Amino acid sequence: MMDSGDTAWVLTASAMVLLMTPGLALFYGGMVRRKNVLSTMMHSFVCMGVASIVWAVVGYTLAFGNDIAGLIGDFSMLMLSGVGMEASGEATIPDLLFMGFQGMFVIITVALISGAYAERIRFDAMILFSIAWVVLVYAPICHWVWGGGWLGSDGALDFAGGTVVHINSAAAALAAVLLLGPRRGFPTEPMPPHHIPFTMLGGGLLWFGWIGFNAGSALAANGTAALAMVTTNLAAAAGMTFWLLTDVIRHGKATALGSVSGAVAGLVAITPACAFVTPSGAIVLGAVAGVACNYAITLRHRVGLDDSLDVIGIHGLGGTIGALLVAFLCTPEHLVEGGRSAQFFVQAVSVGATIIYSLAVSGGILFVLKNTIGLRVDAEAEQQGLDVAIHGEDAYNL
Repeated sequence: MMDSGDTAWVLTASAMVLLMTPGLALFYGGMVRRKNVLSTMMHSFVCMGVASIVWAVVGYTLAFGNDIAGLIGDFSMLMLSGVGMEASGEATIPDLLFMGFQGMFVIITVALISGAYAERIRFDAMILFSIAWVVLVYAPICHWVWGGGWLGSDGALDFAGGTVVHINSAAAALAAVLLLGPRRGFPTEPMPPHHIPFTMLGGGLLWFGWIGFNAGSALAANGTAALAMVTTNLAAAAGMTFWLLTDVIRHGKATALGSVSGAVAGLVAITPACAFVTPSGAIVLGAVAGVACNYAITLRHRVGLDDSLDVIGIHGLGGTIGALLVAFLCTPEHLVEGGRSAQFFVQAVSVGATIIYSLAVSGGILFVLKNTIGLRVDAEAEQQGLDVAIHGEDAYNL
């Protein structure tokens, strides 16, 4: 039966998750150069419109429709057919609310990818990629884990999106980086963030919204939601603390950008594990992610990958850390038969399958776009800045 308390909480959590996307726009917008701040923020903001429509029309049914061979849902809920205001099955919230809550995840996941191709992608190519990606990549992987597909049936632990959201978006980001190539001047030309206060404000909104992201995934106002809230906050705190400690050890200074980056790394790592680990386990996860992701983002310069805003280094590595370490940190009742070693194998398979599928299909979508309408702006537009060249606007009319 439908429960009003559960419904009220998931409504609130849905609004919190939606706020994460404007938060991400600020987070990303502050880290790019002044001439590209509007275009970068647009990449996140327009996802609230485009991804919402695609999810309602076809994405939701592919993710949560009747299972087909463990791989994809059917078209039984196309255009939200049969998705009503009553609860069904064991749910205590309206089906329509569950659809809406899941739709908020789609929005933020597509927006996350944009950090990799900031400052050089065509706007029309970004829109078409986002539409195709929701249908061909996000919906199938969501079905594998949460919609009755093969990974969920195998016992993979992903409470709120370590694989579905973070590893998935990072693999797509890697495909984009490889096909687009680096920004002009990378890595010799300095490209410092133009507005770190923007980034810190955006990071704070992400931290706030992440409570709804993780605790809302309990789909009820209960003890599981409370555990997810506490572990989420502690992992973010540990990620920030240990990132800053690493900064001091490596560079002698604790930076403002490092503080918010560490918090996000901790939040990413706890996402798949937030309802399966104890508060102490959350601190361990956050600490490991804070240190590991700090080192990871320095590697992109060495290997020549221009992941503009470190989607791979934070979301890819952080999500992988959380997805794998949950096998060793979760409480025993969540383990598959065979114990922790068997659970680790299941987690490794889920991580590997997500990376391989997302990288391959995302790359395929981008390859088609590159050879049809084109992916990248021309040299003149990149030099001028995408704000004026593409959108005809300037962020700062001084």
